[in-house]
Amino acid sequence: MHFCNMKYRMLSEEELGVFEEDFKHFLIVNGVHSEEWAEMNEKNPDKAIKFVGLFSDTVLQKVYEKLRFVEHRSETSCMVFKLGKEQIDLISINSNAKSGTDLSTPESIHEALVNNADQLTFFRSTKAYSKEREEEIHEMLMQGCVHSSEAFWISLEKALN
Repeated sequence: MHFCNMKYRMLSEEELGVFEEDFKHFLIVNGVHSEEWAEMNEKNPDKAIKFVGLFSDTVLQKVYEKLRFVEHRSETSCMVFKLGKEQIDLISINSNAKSGTDLSTPESIHEALVNNADQLTFFRSTKAYSKEREEEIHEMLMQGCVHSSEAFWISLEKALN
């Protein structure tokens, strides 16, 4: 569910459960106490949904600001992105689908680098953000990227040198 005035997306029920205490504080800061929240949910659910949307955007903004590495893997490619302040750096490893080299798990990537490096092509790129940094990160996550680590990035850099 996406509301036209939302910047990102609505948090899921599970995600909201994780942030339950934060949400309570968020409501209080915005002048809504527990009795008022219960009444709003019953009598004005659209307004309640707007509060959840605003909270969701606030949480996701903070998460995206802290995110430094994401990756996207498939059987034939592994792309790791370093999310800088002004630009995105990319290291991409690709295999020919016919080679049978799988790049979808950390173990298979390691095996491919050690045993089948000649079957792989590597690509590096840097680009400036085309929109606000956090909006671009949100789009990448919606397209299937997942959190990655600096250690993985460093190991790929070493493999390229």
